[in-house]
Amino acid sequence: MDSELAALTASGATTLVSLMVTDSWTHARELLHRFLSRRDPDNPTITDMDALRARLLTPQPTGHPYGARDTIEQLDTYLRHLLEARVFSEADLRTLLTSLQRIQSEAAPSITVRNNINGGVQHGPVIQAGQVTGLTLPAPAHHRTEP
Repeated sequence: MDSELAALTASGATTLVSLMVTDSWTHARELLHRFLSRRDPDNPTITDMDALRARLLTPQPTGHPYGARDTIEQLDTYLRHLLEARVFSEADLRTLLTSLQRIQSEAAPSITVRNNINGGVQHGPVIQAGQVTGLTLPAPAHHRTEP
């Protein structure tokens, strides 16, 4: 498999895993199911994907060897297998990936942060936080008193 196809399957696997851990999985799951069902109506892949998702969402003990990286590797291998077995073409995979990325981008929240400072000119760093404790900052040079 050439490097471009390897990058495509890796991107597809990463996108699938990122969708599995969000509320967008339902929509992505339906899309993936329709896509795979066109080629093989009895394909058990969706059930397998649900099992992978459940494993990702289950809290694991510290140091547990299974995680997102392992899931990405499994899905990458699976997508490569489908391409090599000619279950679908490179163009099909690109179309699927584009659709999955669209779902992913629509799910990403758009956040605007605005910070305003009032009360005069600030001649030093400004720290905005909900709560800061135990912090000691040196006084600016023009406020220091020499002994």
